[in-house]
Amino acid sequence: MVNVVDLGLMDGSGRFLGWSGGARDTVFVGPYASTNGYRMTELRPGEWQILVGAYKIPDGGLPVRYEITYTPKGPRWLSGDLHMHSDASDGQHDIPTLTKKAKEEGLDFIAVANHNNYSENLHLPVVPGLTLIPAVEWTHYRGHMNFFGVAAPFENSFVANSEAEMLSLIADAKAKGALVSVNHPKCNLCPYLWQSEDCFDLVEVWNGPMRKVNLEGIAWWHGMLMEGKKLPLVGGSDYHRDKQPVRFAHPVTRVYAQSPSAGDILDAIANGHSYVSSSVDGIQLDMRCGSAGIGDTIALRENIALSISAEKLRFGVRIRLVTSEGVAAEWKHFSGGEFVEQVPVLATWRFAYLVAARQILGREVVEAISNPIYFN
Repeated sequence: MVNVVDLGLMDGSGRFLGWSGGARDTVFVGPYASTNGYRMTELRPGEWQILVGAYKIPDGGLPVRYEITYTPKGPRWLSGDLHMHSDASDGQHDIPTLTKKAKEEGLDFIAVANHNNYSENLHLPVVPGLTLIPAVEWTHYRGHMNFFGVAAPFENSFVANSEAEMLSLIADAKAKGALVSVNHPKCNLCPYLWQSEDCFDLVEVWNGPMRKVNLEGIAWWHGMLMEGKKLPLVGGSDYHRDKQPVRFAHPVTRVYAQSPSAGDILDAIANGHSYVSSSVDGIQLDMRCGSAGIGDTIALRENIALSISAEKLRFGVRIRLVTSEGVAAEWKHFSGGEFVEQVPVLATWRFAYLVAARQILGREVVEAISNPIYFN
């Protein structure tokens, strides 16, 4: 005889969360994901109840033991693609298809940023285990910018016929809570041509396949760091359709966020707690200085050092530590694809960030790049 004990769950307020009968012996619930058939929910204190169904039980009874694990909210690394398009503008696929592709790739979040179009933001689907960040790519002949975090970042028209109108439109979007990224600033087809370099919050230095225009974007961003600006970098695939050089989730932005909520992800991005890597399985970077991590600012003092680590390193990759004084160090030999190093911080440094790259046919190909740690 096969013994069967059915399983269900209610939360601390007596609300029914789900029932899986005898089909599962393990279930989970949480605010961002849950077992299929169970509601996603905040984990609030209270007397929760396991629903037990005595379906097939022997005459003498059956001992049953339940193990409960609680994982509290805490920072973790999340991977996502911040730039893609659906068939609501000039993309091939609808949002349900994009979310399926994202789950298959192992992404934690995506931003579908259609050109001057936010209609889909008003009814984004809820997909367990995947965060959809509202986004619009404000598309103008003088440059493109992504507006993140606000379903409808502009009212009525998106048109701007002058620098002043552009600045006004962006100011209105920011007042609504939008985080603004300047996209592919050195693109051959649609570069950033506006005069202002103070209106955006982020710089998309890596758009689609790594190539010359992305290296120019990185150099442009580095120049702004040298001017004293603290502008976080991001990357995105700019995926439109299959069977093109642009590949879905290549690159990804890896974010150290307090939770998978859209608000926590965007807060981490705004504070530079992120780096860009070629893919979900690409090089992983980390850098700390005392209590400060990537994106943070720390006061200069004697005898402080950067703790640098990297994983998933392949043959031919070199890691560079880039500072306001230039390249401070470079490493090229790694054991088991991993790397750990301590580097003393010099009193003249204003920032430091990591670049992982290799040479292909005499050309540099960046495989990962981090935001800086800044020094006062």
